[in-house]
Amino acid sequence: MHCSLRCKSLLLFILISAIALSSAFVLRGLVMRDFAEYLDGESQDRIQRVVALLEGGYEQNNGWNRDRLATDLAWALQLGIAVHLFDSAGRPVIDSEQAVSALTPLMRKRVLDATGYDPQKVKGASVPYPLYLRVEEIGHLEAQVLERVKEDYFVRSSSRVLLASVTILGLVSVLAGIVASRRLSRPILELVDASGDIAGGNLSRRVRISGNDEIGRLSRSFNSMASGLEAQEKLRRTLLSNAAHELRTPLAIISGELEGMLDGVLPTDRSALQSLHDEARRLTAILDGVDEMSRAEASVLNLHKETFLLKPYLTTIVSRFERTIAEKNAVLILDCPDALRINADPDRLSQILINLISNSIKAVSFGGQVVITASSYGEQICLEITDNGCGILEEDLPHIFERFYKGKSGGLGLGLAIVQELVTAHGGTVSVKSSAASGTSFRVMLP
Repeated sequence: MHCSLRCKSLLLFILISAIALSSAFVLRGLVMRDFAEYLDGESQDRIQRVVALLEGGYEQNNGWNRDRLATDLAWALQLGIAVHLFDSAGRPVIDSEQAVSALTPLMRKRVLDATGYDPQKVKGASVPYPLYLRVEEIGHLEAQVLERVKEDYFVRSSSRVLLASVTILGLVSVLAGIVASRRLSRPILELVDASGDIAGGNLSRRVRISGNDEIGRLSRSFNSMASGLEAQEKLRRTLLSNAAHELRTPLAIISGELEGMLDGVLPTDRSALQSLHDEARRLTAILDGVDEMSRAEASVLNLHKETFLLKPYLTTIVSRFERTIAEKNAVLILDCPDALRINADPDRLSQILINLISNSIKAVSFGGQVVITASSYGEQICLEITDNGCGILEEDLPHIFERFYKGKSGGLGLGLAIVQELVTAHGGTVSVKSSAASGTSFRVMLP
C-alpha cells in the first residue's frame, strides 16, 4: 500500500505521541504499586498498635475487661481495623460489632460516622495475630482491614484525571501531528514536483524558501541549481547560435569563392587559395574552442602533476609574448622568487597562464603594462596577472567565467571558462578585480 511522505510523518508523530503518553500509565502503575505497598505497611503498623493496646489492657486489668475492650476496639475501628478477640482457650471474648453496641448512643454514632463500619459489608480475610504477656500467650485476635474509602477515592480520582489528560493530550498530539506533517512535508513535496518539472525541461521552475533550516537550505540550493541549469541552457543555445553564425560566414565565403572558381569567374591563383585557407583556419579556430572546453572539463581525470621551479617556467611562458609586447610597445614584468616551487600539471598550467596573459595584453593600449606576480601564501601559491588596460564592464564581471558568455571582446566566450575549469581541476580558485581607471587583475590560488 502506497503511503505518502505526509502520511508517514503523521504516523510517526502519532506513534511517538502514543509511546510518550503510554509512559504515563506505566508510571501510574508503578506509583500505585508503591502506594498499595505503603498502605499495607500502614495497616500492619495500625494492627501492631492495636495488638500492643490490647496486651497493655490485659496487663493493667489482670485479664480481659469488656468495658475497656469496647473502648479499645472502638479506637481500633477508627484506625480502620475490625477485630475479633479470643482468649487463650480460643473462646470468643468480644468483636468490633459487640464493642460498638456497648458504646453510648452518642459515642456509637460518632464512631460509625467516622468509620462507616457495617459488619455485613466488611470484606477480606481475617488475619490472626497472637497476644502475649511475659512470653505467655493470653489469646489472639483476628484483624480485618476496613475498606479504605479515602484511599480508594484518591485512586479512582487519579485514574479519571489521568484518563482525561491522556485523551485530551492525545487529541492535541494528533492535531499537532497533522499540522506538523503538513508543514514538514509541504516543502519536500514541492521540491519533488519541482524536480519533476526540471527533469521534464521546465528550467524556470522554482520553490519557495521557508526558514533557514535544512529544508530551507535545500530549497535555496535547488533554486540555485535550477538557475544554473537555466543559465547553462541559455548559454548553450547562445553557443549554438553563435557557432552557427560564426561557421556560416567562413563557409559562405569558401562556398562562394569555390563556385566562382568553378564557373571561371574567379581566378585560381595563389591569393584566391590564400583566402580559402584563411577561412578554413577560422573554421578550425571555432571548432578548437569547443573541443578545448570539452578537454578542460575532463582535465580533472587526467592531470599529470609534478613539482618544479616556478620562475624558469614563467620565464619561458613570458618569452612567447615578446613579439606581441614589442608590437604594442608595452612592458611585460615578471616578479617571482627564485626558489619558489609549485606542484601542478605544466601543460594545463601553461594553458591557464597563456589565456590570462593574452587577455591582458589585448586589453592594454599602446605603451601599456602587464605584471605577472608569483608568491606563496601558507600552503598556497598565488599567481596574479595585472594590467592597466581598459578594464571589464561592471555588468560583465559576474559572468565572465560562465561558459559561452561573450563580453565586448566577442569570440565564443570559452577562454575564461576553460581557465576556471583547469584551476578547479588543480583544487584552486580564480578571481578577478577590474575597473576602467586601474585595469584588471586576475588572481589564481593553487595548492
